Amino acid sequence: DKLINLKVILSYSVFNEENVIARSAHFINEGKSSLKILRALSMGIDFDHNNFDMLSLSGSWARERHVVRRGIVHGTQSIESRRGASGHSENPFIALMDKNADENSGEVYGFSLVYSGNFLASVEVDQYDTTRVVMGINPFDFSWKLEPGEEFITPEVVMVYSGEGIGDMSKTYHRIYINNLMKSKFRNIERPIVINNWEATYFDFTEDKIREIAKQASELGIEMMVLDDGWFGKRDSDNCSLGDWYVNKNKLPNGLHSLAEAIKSYGMKFGLWFEPEMVSPDSDLYRTHPDWCIHVPNRHRSLGRNQLILDFSREDVRETVLKMLTDILSGADISYVKWDMNRNMSEIGSALLDSTRQQETAHRYMLGVYEVMDKITDRFPNVLFESCSGGGGRFDPGILYYMPQNWTSDDTDGVERLKIQHGTSIVYPACAMTAHVSAVPNHQTGRITSMDFRHAVAMSGNFGYELDVTKLNDDEKAYIKQQAAFYKSIRRVIQFGELYRLESPFDGNDTSIIYVSEDKKEAVLFLYRVRSIPNEPLRRIRLRGLNPNYTYKVGEEALISGEQLLNYGIYTPDELSWGDYKSSIILLEAQ
Repeated sequence: DKLINLKVILSYSVFNEENVIARSAHFINEGKSSLKILRALSMGIDFDHNNFDMLSLSGSWARERHVVRRGIVHGTQSIESRRGASGHSENPFIALMDKNADENSGEVYGFSLVYSGNFLASVEVDQYDTTRVVMGINPFDFSWKLEPGEEFITPEVVMVYSGEGIGDMSKTYHRIYINNLMKSKFRNIERPIVINNWEATYFDFTEDKIREIAKQASELGIEMMVLDDGWFGKRDSDNCSLGDWYVNKNKLPNGLHSLAEAIKSYGMKFGLWFEPEMVSPDSDLYRTHPDWCIHVPNRHRSLGRNQLILDFSREDVRETVLKMLTDILSGADISYVKWDMNRNMSEIGSALLDSTRQQETAHRYMLGVYEVMDKITDRFPNVLFESCSGGGGRFDPGILYYMPQNWTSDDTDGVERLKIQHGTSIVYPACAMTAHVSAVPNHQTGRITSMDFRHAVAMSGNFGYELDVTKLNDDEKAYIKQQAAFYKSIRRVIQFGELYRLESPFDGNDTSIIYVSEDKKEAVLFLYRVRSIPNEPLRRIRLRGLNPNYTYKVGEEALISGEQLLNYGIYTPDELSWGDYKSSIILLEAQ
């Protein structure tokens, strides 16, 4: 733009072996006066017709990423976040597809934003029935002052084309995000079976109790003990101590090093929960630096979960947090970090930015978070980092770059997880999804489901436990030991095989998925039924992803050709036909 001397470079990354283009925009002020950017989206693409359905992943806390499909109409339809994070309500992803497109056929165009803050994805149909898709940072409450010589780069949108339905689009995203996005060395390494103490103890634990859980878990084959919220400051509830990242000696009198060494002596690794982006008003950090939170001077500071958000746009905040994290991770043998973030933004402002830059706060905050994540993961490359945000409130490619897995939802109920994990798999690979078996009645829904069902649902991701194993009886412990050993035998296929969704929980009572190894020689089939159906006719399901030229051992005995499994299928097993909340796991192995 010669009038204002603004140069905009549109950047395209084209992948030779994938139907993928990544697009971003680069703004450069080549003039002598400052400019203010009011809208800086990452991509725009036009289609010459409007015969599309739009797919998005919507929901809320405990109901993340439910699949929503609707026909597009004249005018503008959009999804967005205005809350400072990508959020529980909408994931930064949409797809346009043929009206008749399904899992296995039809043209599909996917758009996924590599960003964790406020975003907008908009589809507009004009009077001539043409369709425009745009995506990027949400213009709401955003501007960016660009001084002479300064640059601004937007986050990338990863665009995927599939001519073979939604499933092929998903598998492309899975490959590209594992191979070309995740920087962690763990991206191709099998993830451990974890036990987290949160639903077992909440804040009410002692060092002896954590050791007791870990010792019992180690005897059952569980590989990682993760200590959740409550180990620091004076933290006995959620109303204090965030920001005071030093050990609570009332709970852990011998410190983290001693606890980690004890857990290692059981043959396990040790992990720890943090919430580095937050501060409690009742904390030493806040009393010392009350201006370090995001706030507007002389305005009320609204609390969420009794906490405020630290202003990561400030270098002093970032350096202080980074030092505290580094000191903790250097002081004990910690192999795993769960990085949480439990509230969204309000009264958005920064004490260090002048009045002309206040609308830069939310984006500068996100860039600051990325900087700290980048530095801490580089300093501790042997630590497996998992992201969390009130469950799955920031499950997006921006975070996935730094942390190769995400707590999928705070809702651990098996029935609800069928929908949550199905929707998540539309874009994100199984190795990015963490899923745990919890106690019943479930703490989020009150539902009572069987051990079999809960295990079968949790095994379709990074598997673990969220319960007090010391309270189990001998039969339950023997069962968990057996299931842990079983998962270890199949986890490579689950975490890094190709995922095929056969039946959707959004379409009915039954859900089925199959994971197939890269060489097509191994597969794991999961079948789920929520409600019993009396006197049901025989039901047959066709499999996907297998080699038609192989003969597969199906379960314990049957030998069936790949061609038959693909074209005719198999009958669902009898164990699904009696009682609610039933499941079956069937192994297939080429002979």
